[in-house]
Amino acid sequence: MRIAFLLYKDFTALDVVGPYEVLSRIPGAEVVFTAARRGPVRTDMTSLALTADAALDEVDSADVLLIPGGPGTAELLADEALLDWVRAVDATTTWTTSVCSGSLLLGAAGLLTGRRATSHWICLDQLPRFGAEPASDRVVVDGKYATAAGVSAGIDLALSLTGRLAGDATAEAIQLVIEYDPQPPYSAGSTATAPAGLVESLRAGDLVVG
Repeated sequence: MRIAFLLYKDFTALDVVGPYEVLSRIPGAEVVFTAARRGPVRTDMTSLALTADAALDEVDSADVLLIPGGPGTAELLADEALLDWVRAVDATTTWTTSVCSGSLLLGAAGLLTGRRATSHWICLDQLPRFGAEPASDRVVVDGKYATAAGVSAGIDLALSLTGRLAGDATAEAIQLVIEYDPQPPYSAGSTATAPAGLVESLRAGDLVVG
């Protein structure tokens, strides 16, 4: 089973690394990191890079395609070469997935038209411009398309996919191996529970984190 992770300048690290920690542990999984060119690709925080072992033109198929989000998404929404690649690989997949604003790239490729999808809360309202129906769920599955909300939700997405691909027992074993048992010290992980002022400050760009 081939799992392809797309990398691009200014992607968010956990969008990739979280799902990787889960999906790479599925028995028989073959993981490939791919980008426009081989080599290191810097995340949005710039201090970390992941290595693309294959260029896009070397990856023409995958059983699972995962597209992360991040600030770099915006620049790619009109990148027809990349969107053509996404469409071509999607034609071969069992699952086409995204984390965070990566769903906007799926939308720009025309893959979410008429489908329910989610994204990071700060850009969820952009999905309708691509014909998608926005949903605030942490993970949304519509056909073979599975989208996750912001950043850490990619771990939930990956565990859900693992259950579907390899069975519940395997998913549970991986969950235990990575000790995924969230007990956050704060309740600000959702717009439903975070202080209203904090949400508005982030929406307005008054508060910059990172």
